[in-house]
Amino acid sequence: MAQKQQTAQDTVAGPAHPTTPAHPTTTSHPTTPFLHGIHVPLITPFDASGGVALDALEALAHEVLTAGATGIAALGTTAEAASLDEAERDAVTEVCARVCRERGAFLSVGAGSSGTRASEAALERLRRWPEARAALVTVPSFVRPSAAGVLAHFERLAALAPVPLIVYHIPYRTGQPLHARALRALGALPGVAGVKYAVGGIDEDTVALLGELPDGFTVMAGDDAYVSPLLALGAGGGILASAHLATDRFAALDAAWRAGDAVGARALGHALARLSAAVFTEPNPVVLKGVLHAQGRIPTPDVRLPLLPAGRTSVREALRRLAELPE
Repeated sequence: MAQKQQTAQDTVAGPAHPTTPAHPTTTSHPTTPFLHGIHVPLITPFDASGGVALDALEALAHEVLTAGATGIAALGTTAEAASLDEAERDAVTEVCARVCRERGAFLSVGAGSSGTRASEAALERLRRWPEARAALVTVPSFVRPSAAGVLAHFERLAALAPVPLIVYHIPYRTGQPLHARALRALGALPGVAGVKYAVGGIDEDTVALLGELPDGFTVMAGDDAYVSPLLALGAGGGILASAHLATDRFAALDAAWRAGDAVGARALGHALARLSAAVFTEPNPVVLKGVLHAQGRIPTPDVRLPLLPAGRTSVREALRRLAELPE
């Protein structure tokens, strides 16, 4: 596998596979061929007093791994990470790290913010958990830097981070669209292992990106409803909130596309897309928590403000779609 090389001084309009030397201070990370399959970005369950239900979190982590997930992600958007204080974030990470150590599973941890310095500090904190194998870092939101600024941001973070980075590209939340050329430039950076790709659909840039990926760079589906077509186009897997539910079916979908079973994958993919659409009828993770509570898997369906609990109709519809999934 060729070494990835790119610097922020190279323009994002330049070659997809630049040949300039890597930044001399870049941290050397092992390649990450294990970035594949279905990863579940775990919710943060709350108990009746409003605290984090760590026992329920640990049980959920074991459940999804037993059902076929390749890994779990801690402190993502689905975890309501912005509503957790530092002690709660550390406790969540500790539980997820312990489970992944016991199970030999892949752990990624959400880190970073709109500011580069704050992102550096969050990544440095991950040194406390050697079980973390990647950091999920969102493209800077709200400030809307240029594509070159985004590249410089990730180049700096990748040089300092103790683990490889997974770029979280979700432009309908960050306000920062990136074309395929810019994403390829990010993917060519040493220390960047992949992208959680959640652009709200399949477009020309999606096809262009998956048609010409830098060596060692994996696209992971991040929009649950589009995981099947993204796998068909060559995505390595998905980081999917909906995979808390019917984890085995999502794992089967990934395996079907990998085995070339297009007929079986299409049918299952359509059914899972209907489930995902139902799960996202209200802001994530409120419907998901409602379903998990209805299943008896978490003690309450509670979320923290500014989110509000899901309506009963939304939860019933998601449960109906779950019951309709093929065996």
